[in-house]
Amino acid sequence: MSQANESYLLDVQGVSKHFSGLQALSDVNLQVPEGSVHAIIGPNGAGKSTLLNVLIGLIEADQGTVRFDGRELRGIKPHDIIQRGIARVFQTPQIFPALSLLENVSIAALAKRDGQFSVRVRESLGRGHAITDEAAETLADVGLGEHLDEPAQSLSRGDKRRLELAVCLAAHPKLLLLDEPTAGMSRHDTNRTVELLGRIAERGMTKIVIEHDMHVVFSLAEQITVLAQGRVIASGRPEDVRGDPRVVEAYLGGGREEQ
Repeated sequence: MSQANESYLLDVQGVSKHFSGLQALSDVNLQVPEGSVHAIIGPNGAGKSTLLNVLIGLIEADQGTVRFDGRELRGIKPHDIIQRGIARVFQTPQIFPALSLLENVSIAALAKRDGQFSVRVRESLGRGHAITDEAAETLADVGLGEHLDEPAQSLSRGDKRRLELAVCLAAHPKLLLLDEPTAGMSRHDTNRTVELLGRIAERGMTKIVIEHDMHVVFSLAEQITVLAQGRVIASGRPEDVRGDPRVVEAYLGGGREEQ
């Protein structure tokens, strides 16, 4: 195991995780420089979502280290990890369906400001306009600025994913984890999402993207790590990973797409 490198915003070294009868992760290393876009790909059961769950504190690794912004994350509670600057967009949108878009995003902005989560958003928002103004600007950034007062449950699947992205952006994360951000989207919505993520990338926010759509991966990623059966089998620039025979055999050349 190599020593942690303080030049990386995220430095994962030797992470392993075993569930009953299954080695989900085995000696995984991952280094992500600040401001970069890093994709993690691999077939079903490769361990990709398990790795994200370790990073966000939902699962504790059996061994290894996870250092973020120079500090160890293992053993830290998920809400404290969020406060340190990591946000995650899940495969299934994590939003409040009965609240408006503005209220959904304002909750995240309030939590970041106050250091705690609260759904008493209407009471809190009544004390000033700074939070609502910020939330409205964030929604405009993701193309939802004309729907501020609509309930989140009225949105299409693609727009719900964009709303969850706005919720994450309102927390001003240093690292954004995107777990299959285009899953279930039409090609039109996928292209809109790729364009949006590209604009966000121009701001220098560090991102890790798990994605099954290779068009999305190769459109966004500067570096790619490939997992298969819980192990890293390749890591490098997109043009290098694309032609790696181990990747072709395990994923790209098999004619399979991850659901």
